[in-house]
Amino acid sequence: MILKICNRIIEYAFYALFFLLPLVFTSDTYELFEFPKMWLVFAITLIIACFWLIKMVLQGRFFVAQTPLDIPIVLFLLSQIISTIFSLDIHVSMWGYYSRFNGGLLSILSYIFLYYAFISNIMSEGWRARGTPVEHPQGAKRARMSDGGEARQDPERIVKRLIFVSLISGAIVALWGLPSHFGYDPTCLLLRGSLDVSCWTEAFQPKIRIFSTLGQPNWLAAYLSILIPIALAFAISNIKNQISKTQSKYQKFLIFNMSLLYFLFAILFFLALLFTKSQSGFAAGVFAISLFIIAALFQELKGSKSLRLSILKSHTAGMLLIILVIFTLMFFFAGSPIERLNILTYEGVKSDLIGFKKVTTPLPAQFGALDGTDSGKIRMIVWRGALDIFKNNPLIGTGVETFAFAYYKYRPIEHNLTSEWDYLYNKAHNEYLNYLATTGLVGLGAYLIMIITFIILILKRARTNSLLVNGLLAGYLSILVSNFFGFSVVTVNLYFFLIPAFAFILGGMISPQKTLSFPIGVKKIKITNYQLPITLLRWPIIFLIIVATFVGILTLLRFFLADKAYALGFNLDRTGQYQLAYPKLLEAVALRSGEPAFMDELSLNNAILSAALSFENEATLASQLKDTAIGTSDLVVEKHPNNIVFWKTRVRALYALSQTDEQYLPLALEAVKKASALAPTDAKVSYNLGLLYGQNGDTDRAVEVLEKTIKLKPDYYDAYYALGLFYHESALDEKGRTVKPELQKKAVSAMQYILDNFATDDAQALQALETWGELPKTQQ
Repeated sequence: MILKICNRIIEYAFYALFFLLPLVFTSDTYELFEFPKMWLVFAITLIIACFWLIKMVLQGRFFVAQTPLDIPIVLFLLSQIISTIFSLDIHVSMWGYYSRFNGGLLSILSYIFLYYAFISNIMSEGWRARGTPVEHPQGAKRARMSDGGEARQDPERIVKRLIFVSLISGAIVALWGLPSHFGYDPTCLLLRGSLDVSCWTEAFQPKIRIFSTLGQPNWLAAYLSILIPIALAFAISNIKNQISKTQSKYQKFLIFNMSLLYFLFAILFFLALLFTKSQSGFAAGVFAISLFIIAALFQELKGSKSLRLSILKSHTAGMLLIILVIFTLMFFFAGSPIERLNILTYEGVKSDLIGFKKVTTPLPAQFGALDGTDSGKIRMIVWRGALDIFKNNPLIGTGVETFAFAYYKYRPIEHNLTSEWDYLYNKAHNEYLNYLATTGLVGLGAYLIMIITFIILILKRARTNSLLVNGLLAGYLSILVSNFFGFSVVTVNLYFFLIPAFAFILGGMISPQKTLSFPIGVKKIKITNYQLPITLLRWPIIFLIIVATFVGILTLLRFFLADKAYALGFNLDRTGQYQLAYPKLLEAVALRSGEPAFMDELSLNNAILSAALSFENEATLASQLKDTAIGTSDLVVEKHPNNIVFWKTRVRALYALSQTDEQYLPLALEAVKKASALAPTDAKVSYNLGLLYGQNGDTDRAVEVLEKTIKLKPDYYDAYYALGLFYHESALDEKGRTVKPELQKKAVSAMQYILDNFATDDAQALQALETWGELPKTQQ
């Protein structure tokens, strides 16, 4: 009885995971989409682990199924562990970059665990056909028998049910996102009570590119690209497998309607994919659909003597032709995410006929804005940086998920000339280059071995694969395409690791007899679905497993609440409400003291509050906050010396304190020097270094650094203005007389450059020239 409960909980936990994961998001966490999804994976992983361990105790054996990917997975996991051990930041490598989380060692462990948990439990639950003899250890309870065998669920049926649940979830995701294209976003209705798109900032414009519950158009597109060939495979196989069988009218009606439902799923997914306007997702989707069609026709026509006649008589070919016509019409009227292909759409044809070129609506900057630098150009720059990271860390990389820090050190200068010059890139926007940079040849090699091994294993059985297996392979390959132009997120990574499990079970590639299994306290046994008597020794072990799981889930809950407090405190800081932010940041640190991101933000908050209180003559409290700010910042940068983000925060904190006590200016200068060493091509860091040299009285070094800054970023207004001021300061003696006219001339040239290249009526430049008596007559 208990064993059966464990089996059902594990089975339904997987159903819940695949149904809920794409749908989950929150409104009050630091990251609205990826954070709750990752935490859901962690929570369900703990639940599955709990009941799998209880099963092992009940059966008196440790067991893990052996699969065709065991060696590649072990190699990949070892590469991630080694890279984490030697990481630039072990904390980040363990948990993942804060706000992303997916990709850290803990997330990789969770995905791999879920892969083995699914195969091991599903196969142990239902691999044996009815009537197969079973060996039970002495004293074990026999499962209920029916028709000469044990009553068990078919593993293939469980896999198909799980995929069906995934398609239902995908349909909800698509239906949730589609109305936003027309200005009616259910998310805004849920969060603000208004069915419009007013809850999103300018950076998020769902009327232009939908993102639904995935959080970003490219992520939604990658997810939908996985589901489309799987939905098509279900639709066609459902009809094919029953078309020759004698069925009642009701059964035929039911089969027809289920097939129609799967076709509608595919159509819905493709329409939503078009409205994401994701070029990478569209390419991945078309690639996956094309591969599935080729595989389906190959399987249908194998062994046929007359290819033409076979195609004409093929039900599969007919169904595929219908869906292709529908997809083509949708593409024609909805438009193409790839601009060059819009000449083949209705708008493109209409424009050609009337000789009018349609003005394309600018896309949000973070989604590849047309009014900013082309996203392809930026991606190429980031890829160059990733390759430079690899060249300097070729074997094991800089550490799992440390791209954000490593990229700063090798960032190409050209990045300063893009519209995203001051963005923090925590991913290489190419999954393979990301692995290459952060885990080196070892990590990327193991990752590719895992991928290639799975593909070869499936292709070797191409003649015998079912349509569902081909659909799964096509969906898997779509991930590889979308990952080339982007990076994986939680939902996509779950499919990346679990699709092979589904394919192996459906393809009959898992042998239940091949299991890593050894007895715990009983004589050696064969794999069976027995349950040993629960002795006094086993009850305490089961209790400890449940308690450990409960503690793990409580820990996740504490982390979740800590993130909510941090998110509120962070946002209040950004709006200048430091006093309101202070208790929230304290709460976050109290709930999760080991998270450096919380401590980093708290140190800045305390420093700013200390400076404000000093101006108000609250010396005692100001001193306490100052000591806390410095102590917290010291601790953060000591434990995470390679984290450029924390050094930038330290500069801001010390500079804030220097506004009331100049002894902190040299400390701020030392901090920005460290930041500059970690980010030698970052124009903003270079600019701040120049300013702090100047404020510490070293104007010569300030000028030198700022001259370098404008070379890093020739269109940097602030750098030109500061350079002009320091040129002027260097030109004067102690009495304010011009003793270095050549520097004064450079000062005037810097201000004139601003007027010539930024704004002819720039107030600051004009005021400086007027103060110096250098204002041109044309501008007086």
